[in-house]
Amino acid sequence: MRANTWYGARAGLLALLCAQAFGHPMGNFSISHYAGIHIRQDSVELEYLIDQAEIPTFQEMQQSGIPADPADPRVSAYLAKKSAEFAGRLSLSLNGRALVLRPVSQQTIFPQGAGNLPTMKMGFVYRASFQGACQAEACELAYADVNFPDRAGWKEIVVTPASGVHVERGEELSRDRSSGLTDYPTDLVNSPPQDVMAMIKFTVTAPAPVKPQVTQLVPESPAPSVPAPVLVPNRQATPRNAFTDLMTHKEISFGFALVAALIAAGLGALHALEPGHGKTIVAAYLVGSKGTARHALALGLIVTASHTAGVYLLGGVTLYAQKYIMPDRLYPYLSVISGILIAGMGLYILLKRFMGDDFDDSHGHGPGGHSHGAFLREAGERISKRRLAILGITGGIVPCPAALVVLLSAVALHRVGFGLFLIVAFSLGLAVVLIGMGLVAVYAGKLMAKVPVEGRMIRMWMPAASAAMITVLGVTIAVRGLMSAGILPIRI
Repeated sequence: MRANTWYGARAGLLALLCAQAFGHPMGNFSISHYAGIHIRQDSVELEYLIDQAEIPTFQEMQQSGIPADPADPRVSAYLAKKSAEFAGRLSLSLNGRALVLRPVSQQTIFPQGAGNLPTMKMGFVYRASFQGACQAEACELAYADVNFPDRAGWKEIVVTPASGVHVERGEELSRDRSSGLTDYPTDLVNSPPQDVMAMIKFTVTAPAPVKPQVTQLVPESPAPSVPAPVLVPNRQATPRNAFTDLMTHKEISFGFALVAALIAAGLGALHALEPGHGKTIVAAYLVGSKGTARHALALGLIVTASHTAGVYLLGGVTLYAQKYIMPDRLYPYLSVISGILIAGMGLYILLKRFMGDDFDDSHGHGPGGHSHGAFLREAGERISKRRLAILGITGGIVPCPAALVVLLSAVALHRVGFGLFLIVAFSLGLAVVLIGMGLVAVYAGKLMAKVPVEGRMIRMWMPAASAAMITVLGVTIAVRGLMSAGILPIRI
């Protein structure tokens, strides 16, 4: 047992030095679409692929009760149901006339994702006939996909003409950039295609073969079936992540639990060093407001508690409220709310710095009273507990996807207690780094203020600069949230 514990510790500590990327290439919340439109001389074949990441797969398995086993009869029934549902939200028309998509084949696989959670990739083939309709003149084929309209992911349309078919418009869709959702280009992952509609103009340059009319003495054999799409896992294998891998350890002893807590805390500390998580806001506020070590401790703990609560909130939505709120839709809006509140607080501090007490003392001490305002006063007012709470909560409310995967993995493996224990340890590591950076900011600000020549200027300008930085950070967080929610159609 000691050897197993040491092996797990060594593997986990080694993972601390590795990149922290994990899970599905398009993110744990993603649902990717692929429409392979193959135009024949008398029909259209549509290869329709859906690639669901860990969290939507977890939700789908919960709702439908299917296991992650393609050979299970429940999965076959589920695929037949999904084939009809997806076809009902796919539109294919020729010269304005709707074509009927007839299901031909279906298949699914469950590649392993982060935290031993399965992902699900489904493939369907549909066929629509238009015998002789495009031999006399050019035809226009219109395609639209309204399945999962609000889910993030890779959405691609690829058009391939058969022999005897010439595409006049829509040639730009001939390139298969993801190899049928098996190899997502790393240079496009942050700005994936969002193609769900296409208009293709084509002509049939050779007549479709005509079957000879002969007397049938026996029943005609059915037309050869189109083979099911060959589904393979993503070529980008799921990178190992020490945090999510802790949930998959077979035996949980006291020694392993202790080592796992240390690993989770270390990963939480590294996670705190990644972009976001309020550390810049913590430092900027403490520097600009003459914060103390006590304030750094309080602000770091508030950010950490908010971050942990965000994980539990999103986990609860995923488990119990998915019919009403999609967690991947909630995630960007948490960022928007957080950014707006942070920017508002930064702007408030900035205006108060320039306008003094007159900004929030609307009573003005009555007619003939005096103003307490002073242009760019030195910092000296007491730090408001309310500001600490608002900045701490908003700076940490956006949860960590890795922690959410651990929580869902704990539910799937019936190890809820151990999962909650790891998340708390992860949060403690996050807290240590945030508090440490807050203390560094506090003492660095005091040291800079003691510089003989420029000390007074620093004391005057630093609060305004920190407030401006908080405002800019808040706006940036809100804009990124709006972009993730699809409200701002900006791609980076």
